Amino acid sequence: MGIKVSIESHAGFCSGVNAAIKQAEDVLLEKGSVYCLGEIVHNKAELARLVDKGLLVINYTQFENLKNATVLIRAHGEPPETYQIARKNNIELLDASCPIVKKLQFRIKNDFEKSVNTDFQVVIYGNAGHAEVIGLSGQISHKAILVKEPADLLQIDFRKPVRLYSQTTMGIEGYRQIASLIEEQMLDANKETMPELQVNNTVCKQVSRLVPYFTEFAKRHQIIIFVSGKSSSNGKYLYNICKQANANTFMVAGINELCKEWFDVISYAGICGATSTPHWLMQEIADFIENNF
Repeated sequence: MGIKVSIESHAGFCSGVNAAIKQAEDVLLEKGSVYCLGEIVHNKAELARLVDKGLLVINYTQFENLKNATVLIRAHGEPPETYQIARKNNIELLDASCPIVKKLQFRIKNDFEKSVNTDFQVVIYGNAGHAEVIGLSGQISHKAILVKEPADLLQIDFRKPVRLYSQTTMGIEGYRQIASLIEEQMLDANKETMPELQVNNTVCKQVSRLVPYFTEFAKRHQIIIFVSGKSSSNGKYLYNICKQANANTFMVAGINELCKEWFDVISYAGICGATSTPHWLMQEIADFIENNF
């Protein structure tokens, strides 16, 4: 009897990624090809599928030199300068920015512009160079302080007010830890009155709500194969959630990364994936395991 494989029912595309992929597929069906500014999703298998259908991935330099064209904006969102370039170069933008990300962009910009205290610092917990973080910081002319590790907090002046936000796909536990460390440092730096610390709950609930499901699923299986692109922020986070619940957890991007020895004396395996992982890829890996191991 072979290995029985099940796929976690909540794994796969979140609503924002799903909408972006659907928009890309619709325009490709209509026009045959369309430019996309950056990789539409942090998953090379899904990206390759869309490229085969006519998706033309361009970088920012190519975008700046493009004129009279149509360009898809991915779910991660973009800073204001992207829209300025589009207007100048007569580029039609198909904006597939995730509504949750767009809402956060507006919130950061609005908080910054409406604040009566111009002395406060905007701090973003996230990954340097990530498209979403660039778009968020761009709302305030890239004046945000970016932090991820405790050592990054040295950039903050703890004698001044802080407004803290998180990249939407970061882990809630890490965000809480950073917020706690900032509060401690502010208390230490101010002996009398502590400046305002505003911690905004901006971690995407579509990611955080997966934690209990993935934890329970991982505990119920002998092995977990976590399917994700290596550059996916939520993929790294959710993989670690599974790993904490089941040490026999492995991350793969595709079938070619599976190792036969992982499945020695295994009777039942579980498949999980990031919010940027297509269901067809998880099913493909599940079928391969059942038929070959």
